[in-house]
Amino acid sequence: MYAAIEGNFRIDTLPLECGQILKQVNIRYHILGDIGRNADKVVWICHAFTANSNPAEWWPGIVGEGKYFDPDKTPVVCANILGSCYGSTGPKSVNPETNQPYLRNFPLVTFRDVVRAHNLLRIHLGINRIWMLIGGSVGGYQAMEWECMFPGTTQHLVLIATAAISSPWVKAFSQSQRLALLADQSFVNLEVDGGRAGLVAARSIALLSYRGRSSYNITQQDTCASRLEGYRACTYQTYQGEKLANRFDAYSYYTLSLMLDSHNMGRSRAGACEALASLRVNTLVVGIDSDILFPVEEQIFLARHIPNARYVEIHSDFCHDGFLIENEQLSSAVSSYLSCFGEVV
Repeated sequence: MYAAIEGNFRIDTLPLECGQILKQVNIRYHILGDIGRNADKVVWICHAFTANSNPAEWWPGIVGEGKYFDPDKTPVVCANILGSCYGSTGPKSVNPETNQPYLRNFPLVTFRDVVRAHNLLRIHLGINRIWMLIGGSVGGYQAMEWECMFPGTTQHLVLIATAAISSPWVKAFSQSQRLALLADQSFVNLEVDGGRAGLVAARSIALLSYRGRSSYNITQQDTCASRLEGYRACTYQTYQGEKLANRFDAYSYYTLSLMLDSHNMGRSRAGACEALASLRVNTLVVGIDSDILFPVEEQIFLARHIPNARYVEIHSDFCHDGFLIENEQLSSAVSSYLSCFGEVV
C-alpha cells in the first residue's frame, strides 16, 4: 500500500493579481506515493470546484491502489486551492490584520494567484519537473495557467472538460448561485456558519449545469405514475444540496465562484489565442459529448490553438460530471495519448 502524506506549506506574503497582498498563507496538500523514489513520474492533479487535496477520495476510479494512477508507480500530488475550506487559506481563515475571519472580506483571488502559490509548493517539494499535470473542469483552468506562467514546468498537460475563458453561460450560472447565497439572511449578516440554506439552493442550481437533461431523465424517472408529490428529481436536488452543505462552506463557495468567473487566458496577454499558442508542452485535450457547461467546441478551440495538442472526445450520459465518472474512457484516452510518445503510466 502506498504512503499518503498530508501537509501544510506556509507562504509569508502572496501578492495577488487584484493588487492586494495575502499574508500568512497556508496551502494544504497531499502526496500519494513516494516522489523521491519516482521523481520522474510525478502526476500533479489540479482539483475542481469543491474538491479537496486528496484525489483518492473524489476521483477513486482513477487514483488509488490498482487504479490507473497507482501511487506506487506514479506518485500523485494535489494541493487545495486558495479560497477553499479544506485547509488552504480561505474566507474562514483569520485575517492577521483584524484577528477575525475574513468571511466575505476575503480578497478576490484568481487562478493565477493559485498557480503562484502552488508553484512555490512544487519548488519546496523538490519537484523539478512534473511528468503529467492534469485538470478537469476548473482544474483545467489552473493547469493551463500554470504552463503559461511557468513554461516547461510539465512534460505532459492533460485538460479535461475545460475552457480558455469562462463563458457568459458559466458566469450566469455562477451569479445565479451567488444570488441564492445572498438570499440567505445568515450569509448577508456575516454569521460565521451562515449561508447553509443559500448553499443548498446554490448547489441545486449548479447540479443542473453539471448533469443536464439527459442525466436527469435517465436517473431520476419516477416509477409510480400516480405520484402527486415527492418526485425523485425534487428529492434528489434537496439531497445533493444538503450533502454539499454538510461538507462545504458558503463563504468559500461564494469566493470560488468569483475565481471561476475571472478565468481568461487572454487577460493581459493579447488574447486567448496568443496565450494558448505559447503553450509548447505536449497536450491532451478531452471533451465530453454531452457537456452543456463546457461544451466540446471549447475543448476543440483549445486543441486548435495549443501547438502540440491532441483532441479526444468521449461519450457520457452524465454531461459535465462525466469527467468524474467515465473512468475507463479517460484512462484509455490518456494511454492512447502516451503511446504516441512511447510512454506508459
